[in-house]
Amino acid sequence: MTYARYSDLEGASVYITGGGSGIGASLTDGFMSQGANVAFIGRSDATEFCDAMVEKHGRRPLFIQGDITDTDALTGSMDQAAAAHGPITTLVNNAANDKRHSTAEVDSAFWDWMIAINLKAYFFACQHAAPGMAAAGGGSMINFSSISYMMGNAGYPIYTAANSGITGMTRSLAREFGPSRIRVNALAPGWVLTQKQKDLWVTEDGLAAHLERQCLKDTLEPDDIIGGVLFLASKASKMMTGQALVVDGGVVVTG
Repeated sequence: MTYARYSDLEGASVYITGGGSGIGASLTDGFMSQGANVAFIGRSDATEFCDAMVEKHGRRPLFIQGDITDTDALTGSMDQAAAAHGPITTLVNNAANDKRHSTAEVDSAFWDWMIAINLKAYFFACQHAAPGMAAAGGGSMINFSSISYMMGNAGYPIYTAANSGITGMTRSLAREFGPSRIRVNALAPGWVLTQKQKDLWVTEDGLAAHLERQCLKDTLEPDDIIGGVLFLASKASKMMTGQALVVDGGVVVTG
């Protein structure tokens, strides 16, 4: 797939949560294709993926193994990224967990765990990145949400609550950080067929029903999300902030 070239992303310091698998891996690849310096945090060993990036791009992303629910580990990894590549000027909060659950089975520990992954880590990553972005003259924060809360989907109410919260937080941070030329936007994908989705949730009937709701009848792949994220990170969107960009094949209508 061919993407627009954004010259301002060449040499940019980019930090991605969950950048070694699924959509995140596609984002790492996409930013490296632009010449950006990418660092990412992930729980699982991403050495093989990083080796593939060296083979493809001739250089290696900075992989820091860690858990984003540990705020100190998260912010520490961001400091490592800034030390290696300069102040982070593009933050992509991508890591999430859409573990299925019913309301009745949720206890306090599960609630805390889901919020820690799907909302708390986003807030503290934005908080930690903001001073460096301000000192650098500005930057772009991109918070992954989901169309699931817009559709009112059942089956993961904490996840949809967190994704709705991400959109609200994004708007408030855009207002707060705007005077420092820090843009804060959300990106809400539709049902992207990552390997995890295929392994755990995709059924023939479920996918057919979802495609019926899409205007565009092709399934969404991780690479389909790259273009929107590169646009939000680049100066092509320099006067766009506090927005939620939907990339879902036309399931929901916003505005």
